[in-house]
Amino acid sequence: MYGRLSRVFFPVFAFLFAGAIVWGYQEHQEKNAVLIKAENTYQRAFHDLTQRMNRLHEELGRTLAVSEKSDGMHRKGLINVWRLTSEAQSDISQLPLAMMPLNKAEQFLARLSEFAYHTAVRDLKKQPLSEEEIKMLKSLYKASEEIGGELDRLQNDVIRQRLRWMDVEVALATEKEPYDSAIIDGFRTLDRKAGTYPDDGWSPSVLSAERRRSENDLDGMPVNAEEAEAKAREFLRKAGLGRLAAGGMRVEEYGIGTELPGFAVSAEDDNGAEIRMDFTRKGGRLLRYVRLREPGEPRIGLGEAREKAANFLDRTGLEGMEPISADRYGRTASFVFAAVRNGVRIYPDKATVRVALDDGEVIGLMAADHVFAPEEAKTVAARPAKIGAEEARRGLNGGFRLEEHHMGVIENDVHELVLCHVFTGKINDSTYRIFMNAETGAEESVERLPDKQEGTAGG
Repeated sequence: MYGRLSRVFFPVFAFLFAGAIVWGYQEHQEKNAVLIKAENTYQRAFHDLTQRMNRLHEELGRTLAVSEKSDGMHRKGLINVWRLTSEAQSDISQLPLAMMPLNKAEQFLARLSEFAYHTAVRDLKKQPLSEEEIKMLKSLYKASEEIGGELDRLQNDVIRQRLRWMDVEVALATEKEPYDSAIIDGFRTLDRKAGTYPDDGWSPSVLSAERRRSENDLDGMPVNAEEAEAKAREFLRKAGLGRLAAGGMRVEEYGIGTELPGFAVSAEDDNGAEIRMDFTRKGGRLLRYVRLREPGEPRIGLGEAREKAANFLDRTGLEGMEPISADRYGRTASFVFAAVRNGVRIYPDKATVRVALDDGEVIGLMAADHVFAPEEAKTVAARPAKIGAEEARRGLNGGFRLEEHHMGVIENDVHELVLCHVFTGKINDSTYRIFMNAETGAEESVERLPDKQEGTAGG
């Protein structure tokens, strides 16, 4: 009898055992593929950052090398400086350094970007670079050389010692100091060097234009980890995810010692997909919600997805917002909603919602712009327009085919809040949104809108 049973069950168990081995091997290979992809992304961002800082130093040198009356070369050089600093900021954001404050380095790049942009866009023939601005460019040239040199040394260490960025991510996640990482030590040295540039070296216009997000701008009392977790559960219940709200959660505090500390709350659904929420420490305001899953084939269009996004905002306490833009990215759609006060859209007060097009589930919410929206925007929205819609419309291009008009508040290039007539229409087979100052009639901004993409796999 046992012989017959063994002849029956042995092949079955052998098949199951072999299947388990194959499954485990595939899981291991997939995990390795994800880790390799992440490491390659980090390495690319780091080497791009190093290259851009060296090019930034060269561009500042070329700008200083030409005659003080060469307004054309000054403009070209400053535009290149602005572009390179913007790209360098993007590179830093792609590195796994979220838990390591780089305030001084990021502040240096942000201020340099502001200075280069606002100087380049003015009429340099009528208002050439002043002696103070030339002096500032020389100081920036020296500072960029020091920061670029530090990055070069760090890059040599990374290549010579074959350092891995994934190890940096693991080290920072443990939150145990001192960190045994040459990369972390190198970036801390870089941050200290960036902080040696004095604040009074910047022009008042740059300092006034700079708006950094800080918990000092928020109302409410500081929350602890338990209160952040309770807020996460409340948000998930409002979002219709009661089962997740009742499950286990992990809470990590981040940004200690920075201007914007907070809590990262994470959980997993039944399929192993991670959900993450970021809350501010002061007031416990939600900054971000992300559900990490790969959507299936699209079955709904942008119209239905927009309704899902609007309902999600209403349920989670962000009511009174209207969609101002929509775009489709593969199997997902992103919608930007702006707050509305007395029929006036407040564009700086906005939230971005990402919707999966397979079932309409909201898989992402970026609410930082709403949390830190300037309070004075409401006051600007309440002001009467000095110029009527018809008068403002006369300033549009004659070929512009108007489709829609409303009032809105925007933040212009010099970070001033202005009330505008907002005209949406078509010209040259493209759709544009044009903002006309409701006080002066001047064009404040022109925005090209993406083409409508309502189609889905299902029709």
